[in-house]
Amino acid sequence: MYQIRIAPGASRYFKKIKNKNLKNAFKNAVVDIGKDPYIGDAKTGDLTGVYCYDLRHKGISYEIAYTIIEHTDKIVVIVLAGTRGDFYTQLKRYIKNTHTTLDS
Repeated sequence: MYQIRIAPGASRYFKKIKNKNLKNAFKNAVVDIGKDPYIGDAKTGDLTGVYCYDLRHKGISYEIAYTIIEHTDKIVVIVLAGTRGDFYTQLKRYIKNTHTTLDS
């Protein structure tokens, strides 16, 4: 089992969820990712190193984006979560801003 860490972007989204069934669906998805982080789809191009897990609830598509760290510990960092709409645009912006901050 991997340790789960939740980045601020994902944490804000999870806190906004009011529907208990949707909240439980996200919790179950995070548990599944912690058991086997390679369950998600590995992204390429600008998003290399990021995995995305698809989740459907009441006909709406949701995504959970995460990275896997296996250097010394086994850690999964949940980077972002949200509806599928403009998810990948937000994810690219988040990754770009995070890397810019880290490079400074």
